[in-house]
Amino acid sequence: MKKVSLAVLFACCALAMSAQDAIRVKYQGAKPNIMDFSWAYLFDDIENEEECDQEAFAGVRHALSQYRERLPQEEGSTLTVDLKNGYILYEWEDENNSKKTEMCYWNESDGKHKLFAYNTWYYVDGKPALGQYDGLTFWRYNNATKKMSMCQAPGFEVEYQNTTYSLPRVGKDIIVTKWDDKGRKKQKTLKWNGRGFTSK
Repeated sequence: MKKVSLAVLFACCALAMSAQDAIRVKYQGAKPNIMDFSWAYLFDDIENEEECDQEAFAGVRHALSQYRERLPQEEGSTLTVDLKNGYILYEWEDENNSKKTEMCYWNESDGKHKLFAYNTWYYVDGKPALGQYDGLTFWRYNNATKKMSMCQAPGFEVEYQNTTYSLPRVGKDIIVTKWDDKGRKKQKTLKWNGRGFTSK
C-alpha cells in the first residue's frame, strides 16, 4: 500500500512540475543545444514556481549554474555535459543514497521538431527507492516557434513500480530496467523511430 501511495504522490507532484505553459528556448547560433533546452526547462518562470518544483530541481540547477560559471561542483556531486551528443548527466551521492538526473534530446524525422526528455531517479543501496520527484517527462520543441510544450511519453507509458529508465548518451534508444524485490534486474530497449519509441 505504501508503494502505491508514493506513486500517487509522485504523480501529483509531477503534474505540478509539468503544469507550465510552453517554454521559450533561448539560444545563440543556428540551433539550440542540450544546455539551452535544459536551462530553459529548469529555470523558466522560476520566480512563480511552487515549493515542490524548487525542491525537485535544486541540485541539478545548482550544478548547471556552477558549470556555466566554470566553478567546481560541490562534494558528492558530478555533472557531465556532452554537447556533441546532446546529453547531460547529474549525479549526487551521500552514504547509501544517490540521485541520477539525465537530460537529452532527439531530432524528429519531420525536420520540424525535437523531443526533450528529463529523467530523474533516487536510489538507496543501489536500488530504486521511488522518491517523490522521480520520473521521466517529455517536451516537444517546435523549430519554428522556438518553444517546447509537455507531451505524453511517445509510444509507451512511463511506469514507476520497480522500474527505472536510462536515456542515451550515445545512440537513440532508451533502456528500461525492471527490478525485483531482491535487487535483480531485467532490461528491455525502447527503440527510437523518428517520432517516438517502440518496444524491442
